[in-house]
Amino acid sequence: MTTKINKNKWLHVFLAAIFVVLSGISVADIHDDLMTEFRQLEKSGSASGQAWFELAGKARAAESLDVAGQALERAAANGFSPVRVSVEKSRQLIAGDEPKLAIAELQGLVDQGLISVGFLTGDPVINSLAGNADYDAFIDNVTKLAYPCEQQEGFSDFDFWIGDWDVHVANGTPAGSNSITREERGCVLVEHWVNVNGGTGMSINYLDKITDEWVQVWNAEGGSQINMRGGLTDDGMAMEGTLHTISTGVTQPFRALFTLLPDGRVRQYFEQSNDDGATWVPWFEGFYTRKN
Repeated sequence: MTTKINKNKWLHVFLAAIFVVLSGISVADIHDDLMTEFRQLEKSGSASGQAWFELAGKARAAESLDVAGQALERAAANGFSPVRVSVEKSRQLIAGDEPKLAIAELQGLVDQGLISVGFLTGDPVINSLAGNADYDAFIDNVTKLAYPCEQQEGFSDFDFWIGDWDVHVANGTPAGSNSITREERGCVLVEHWVNVNGGTGMSINYLDKITDEWVQVWNAEGGSQINMRGGLTDDGMAMEGTLHTISTGVTQPFRALFTLLPDGRVRQYFEQSNDDGATWVPWFEGFYTRKN
């Protein structure tokens, strides 16, 4: 792993050397220029954390790590963003071939709540550590923190419904087609329904972690609105709530059961009550067959 880091470092040095040759400016000249800028800021008594921070980044890119470190200390002392200072410090540690210290610095940020894995992997300096076992393990852990729905128990309970389906009623007559997709890194299932006549509807399904109940919120072009809650049972995903019809203003008790059948199909059974839940009558029964 160290070999890769060293290769990245030497590539950077090689490219810098080419720049030096083509521009006619020596490494010593660049370092002297950075030191001059440092002293000018120091002499002016600059309290601009932004100015010190910019100098730190410029010096680090030029491999003048002593200037970079001192400038970053001044940026921090002048109240510049602690998060940005810490990120730049990790970059400097990487430039100085100190990957373990760099990862420890980044871990400190994660411990404080920075769990944007895309920010870390999108930073070319930080992600130059990719392939380092410690860094890869660190990124794997941050990914789990950043996308908890992909990891936590319960969010996969309704996965058996995911897919593209042909839907038929019990006698085999086509009823329509349905597409259920997992979105927002596993936090939501989105349903898009089209019946045989072209009518459409959609639902959002998610695990409410406040109550640990699954929720379905359905809306169709014809004005039917379904709101249900429930969870996984021995018979399948069972939910209960209300069906509201916008055109009539009528709200009725409503419930649903989604069952994975032994042959891989899914049975969807909806019922409504016309007497405030005392009795139930079928509303829709559909059998899902995967299109592919």
